[in-house]
Amino acid sequence: MVNNFQLPPMGFGPGTQPPEEDGAELEYMPMPQDMQTYTVHIPEVEITNALKPALDLLSQISKSCARVAQTHVPEQFDLSGLDEANRALIAETMGAGEVAMKISGIPAIKVQESVFAGVWMLKAAGLDAIEVGNVPQMARDRAFEPLRAGQGANAPRSPAVVNAPPLLVELEDKSRSHASAQGPHVINLTLLPHTEEDLAWLDVALGQGSTDILSRGYGNCRVMATAMPHVWRVQFFNSMDVLILDTFEVTSMPEVALAADEDLVDSGTRLQEVMEAIQ
Repeated sequence: MVNNFQLPPMGFGPGTQPPEEDGAELEYMPMPQDMQTYTVHIPEVEITNALKPALDLLSQISKSCARVAQTHVPEQFDLSGLDEANRALIAETMGAGEVAMKISGIPAIKVQESVFAGVWMLKAAGLDAIEVGNVPQMARDRAFEPLRAGQGANAPRSPAVVNAPPLLVELEDKSRSHASAQGPHVINLTLLPHTEEDLAWLDVALGQGSTDILSRGYGNCRVMATAMPHVWRVQFFNSMDVLILDTFEVTSMPEVALAADEDLVDSGTRLQEVMEAIQ
C-alpha cells in the first residue's frame, strides 16, 4: 500500500533556528588570494635621441639573456654613466619582480629581480648595475662568508636538545663531500621530530652566512645561507604566512632561487617586445 505524500516537518535546516544568545557565528578561514603574475608594462615616455643610451643598453641586455642561458656566465651592465632621464627609463622598464636579496659584506649589496626573470638590479656603495644570470654571482661568491660564525658541536646544549646533534653530523658530512655536479641533499625538518630547542641549537651551531633571499609569489620562500659551506635553510610559507615546509639543503644554490635557462630566453624575447612597443 502506498502511503500518502507528506510534507517534511517544519523547523529544520539552515536559517530555521534562532542565533545563539551570545551572537557567535561560524568563522571561516580566509581563502588564499593576491598571487603575483607577470603583466606587460610599457613605459609611457616620448622617445627622443636623448634616450638612445638607455635604449641601446636595453637592446644589449635583451641579447645577453639568450647568450647567458647558453654559457651560464653572468654578464653585468653598468648604469652609473646614465643621466637621470635614461636611468628613469631603465628603472621603469625593469620594474620589480618576485625575488629580492640582501648580500652582506663590504659593500653590502641590495638585489632586486626585475619583471624579466634572470635580469637583476644591483645597488651598493659604488655599484649601480644590471646583471643577467641565473643568480647574481656575488650571491654565490659571498654566500657562506660568516656574518655570524657557527659554533658547531660546541654550541651550548640544553636537555631539550635531542635530535639536532645527529642532524648536524649529517650536514657536516654532506658539506665536506659536496661537489657542484651533485644534486641537492635535503633534510626535511617538517617531517622529522624535533623541539624548538633543537632548531635554536642548529641555528647557533651552523651560524649565518651572507646571502639572504626572499621569493614572493603564491606565498613566500625564504632562503638563508648558513656559515657552513653549501648548507642553506629553505623555508616555504603559504599565502597566510604560515610555515608549511622547513628544510636544510646542501647545494651550491637552492633551485628555488635560480632563474631557469628557459626563463632567461623568454626574458630576452619579452624585453625586445617592450622595446619595439615604445619605439
